[in-house]
Amino acid sequence: MSDRVLVIIDDPFELSSVGAALKLHGVPVIGEADKKSTAINLFRSLQPNVVLLDMHKSNESSIEIAQLIRQESPWVGVVILVPCADMRLIGEDLLELPVGALLVLKNSLNNLSVLCEAISASRSFNEDMQVAWVNGAVTLCQKESKALMSDLSNTQIETLRHVAAGLTNAEIGRTRFVSEKAIEQILSRVAITLNIQPDPRKNMRVQLVREYLKWIGAPTH
Repeated sequence: MSDRVLVIIDDPFELSSVGAALKLHGVPVIGEADKKSTAINLFRSLQPNVVLLDMHKSNESSIEIAQLIRQESPWVGVVILVPCADMRLIGEDLLELPVGALLVLKNSLNNLSVLCEAISASRSFNEDMQVAWVNGAVTLCQKESKALMSDLSNTQIETLRHVAAGLTNAEIGRTRFVSEKAIEQILSRVAITLNIQPDPRKNMRVQLVREYLKWIGAPTH
């Protein structure tokens, strides 16, 4: 059976670009969706055997969509594009990925053939297979960032994500049911881990957000 690919990407420009590029490379893209509800409806009507996901610019989760699809079709191939090696930075839990899912680090893609190969390989899995990274040729900077972020706890990562989203310490405290002082202490420890030195000329929160954006590969200017 040949591949029948459903592309699910929450950025409209990237959705159309990736879909068109895959088609030019001979990949049979049978549908495109930019949100969960559309993706599930298209999956049920088109019956693809591979889904390519990248839902990291919205509040919807690539892993959640993959889980829902796997519940309906246990042997569908799953390929997920991710912007960074530590998925906690984008609010995803590596342990929740469906069996046999393939992860592709977006900024390690040298050409589209790697993604095409991942799509073709994604349906060849069994229940004992672990989640795998495709194209392990990550840069030294990426390896260093993954090692550095591994020193941060889940709570620290989540707090950093809230800061990047624009929440105040008081607002973060309410979401975590802790005091504002506790959030200040968490952020202070994050800054130490990320080697952000206190500087009266620079706002600490701005520096933390810049570091966060750097680690997920987003522009910082």
